[in-house]
Amino acid sequence: MRPPILNPLFRPVSSLAGIGPKLAVTLRKLLGGPEPDGEPRAIDLLFHLPVAIIDRSRQPGIALSPEGAIVTLKVRIDRHQKPPRGNRRIPYRVFAHDDTGEIALTFFHANEPWLERMLPVGETRYVSGRMEWFNGRPSMVHPDHMVSEADFRDLPLIEPVYPMTAGLARKTLLKAVADALDGVPDLPEWLDPALLGEHPWPDFAAALRAAHHPEAAADMEPLSPHLSRLAYDELLASQLALALMRAHQRRRSGKARHGDGSLRHKILESLPFSLTGSQKDALAEIDADLRKPERMLRLLQGDVGSGKTVVALLAAAATIEAGAQAAIMAPTELLVRQHARTIAPLADAAGIGVAVLTGRERVAERSRVVAGLADGSIQLLVGTHALFQSGVEFDDLGLVVVDEQHRFGVHQRLALTAKGDATDVLVMTATPIPRTLVLTYYGDMDVSRLTEKPAGRRPIETRAIPLSRLDEVVGRIRAATAAGAKAYWVCPLVEESEVLDVAAAEERYAALDAALGGGVGLVHGRMNAAGRDAEMAKFVSGETKVLVATTVVEVGVDVSDATIMVIEHAERFGLAQLHQLRGRVGRSDRPSVCLLLYRAPLGDIATDRLRIMRESEDGFVIAEEDLRLRGGGEILGTRQSGTPGFRVARLEVHAALMEAARDDARRIVDNDPDLATPRGEALRLLLYLFGRDDAVRLLRAG
Repeated sequence: MRPPILNPLFRPVSSLAGIGPKLAVTLRKLLGGPEPDGEPRAIDLLFHLPVAIIDRSRQPGIALSPEGAIVTLKVRIDRHQKPPRGNRRIPYRVFAHDDTGEIALTFFHANEPWLERMLPVGETRYVSGRMEWFNGRPSMVHPDHMVSEADFRDLPLIEPVYPMTAGLARKTLLKAVADALDGVPDLPEWLDPALLGEHPWPDFAAALRAAHHPEAAADMEPLSPHLSRLAYDELLASQLALALMRAHQRRRSGKARHGDGSLRHKILESLPFSLTGSQKDALAEIDADLRKPERMLRLLQGDVGSGKTVVALLAAAATIEAGAQAAIMAPTELLVRQHARTIAPLADAAGIGVAVLTGRERVAERSRVVAGLADGSIQLLVGTHALFQSGVEFDDLGLVVVDEQHRFGVHQRLALTAKGDATDVLVMTATPIPRTLVLTYYGDMDVSRLTEKPAGRRPIETRAIPLSRLDEVVGRIRAATAAGAKAYWVCPLVEESEVLDVAAAEERYAALDAALGGGVGLVHGRMNAAGRDAEMAKFVSGETKVLVATTVVEVGVDVSDATIMVIEHAERFGLAQLHQLRGRVGRSDRPSVCLLLYRAPLGDIATDRLRIMRESEDGFVIAEEDLRLRGGGEILGTRQSGTPGFRVARLEVHAALMEAARDDARRIVDNDPDLATPRGEALRLLLYLFGRDDAVRLLRAG
């Protein structure tokens, strides 16, 4: 049950001044709602903060007002000039003056009686709006405000600007915000007194009021005291929820798993290379987790080609040595089959029974796999989210490895571990993620990093080439493929439309197939899985030498003898995506090249991106730069499931606050795991305010 003190903040927006049921539907487009169809609440409106201000404090006089400036003028009304009867295209003008000159106040489709009441001849009025000059004559079209001298104090000299939506008037929004602010209760303080001693932050209610009533441009800065306070509150709610989930998972008893090293030794003997230093370090951390009687929750971050799959297999081997089963889960069938191909010969050498389970297995094969999992004869399963399905039961699932985890949210994490008793979880991501985002999305986990590439990998030469040299690039591809090379050609992102992306890819495929005389394949996201797999198989075997693709090849596709990557309209891609795509080549000891084709002229951010790509192959450096250039919301993709969107905090700005919130959350859970102290009770309110009530339910579940 939500504490009653919060009820004023959780009332529906339709109960606020000026908002009825119809406008509540409009506001849902702007604010979202607690469920896909739920009505937004007062708190949702209060976290919808202004993004800019209009400064009406400038009062320079008519003649001294610059073109385009927003000014407030004290004028005397001289005369009204009505348009000729029946000609609505000519505006209604009201002429007025001050000590410096005359101005025309201009109105289209005017309401004449209303204007005569608002601007009576001979009276003084304050008018505020944007100045325009035509042929040396000043004009103000549809002033934003027109008030008498007596009402001047009500004219907002500093006005907040909110993100808006069609069908919602600004004044209506301001009225509703004012009503919602009036309902903010006095809440107990949930921040650590020591932290408040370091930062001159207002309390929560005062911070909200200041955020909605900025008095100067400095009040809009994300590091201003009131916005820093709200950002820290949001980050603390997020980190506390993750810390409580971590504690809950750990409390559900784990199992100490001690392998004898026999299976792992056989796999290492079969590898054609030796492990890198960071692979050995990661395995040591995983082994230490497995030996503890607590559940492992570990994130394995590795750059493209750093050898995560081998680490996952060796972790699985240790679990199987201890008598349990392991499962490796990937987001697509393509990746599942690729993992299975990599793993099968090594598992065979160690005598580990492996099976594959996706949504496409025939009934007989699926029945065989399900039976083998239930009786324990299948020790290692590689599959898609089909692993979640009811009817798939393990004899003793000891370890789940989740590949490309940002497609699997926190809820899926919990569902997977429910498949076994005391299941350990290892998550792998090939997307190097900045430290602040690791804390955001994986704050419930310990982190291992693979920072080296396997021996024998060569650097990838990266060049930026204008699209005006397209024919030259095609000529080089023709010569290279004739000499036996394989190339990817990735087509541009077109707007936000997969259909248009596919059309662009099909067009490029037809042009290249004609120019190269055949030997070109095509894959895109609208093909069925079987068709995509068939095209990939042709590319792997060498039947096709050039693979034209949309970004479906961004993650996990492994064709080790491909040495050329062409990315068309590279300026449309984010840094992390460019880095992922480049990582499809350079997977052997052959020299590889990545060609970034761009349309000139480039903007500043695109220029920066292409420069960084040329200068660095370090995914972690690139990820930090991507955060700097784009902000946190886009790095992992705002639509990814299970990724908490922040309404106030900006990770590229508030990174230091994120670190402090993580440390504070862990201290809270260590010292007050049930949030039972007075500060703990206040923190429960914080979790509700920022939509982290799942964590409160975990507390009740014990």
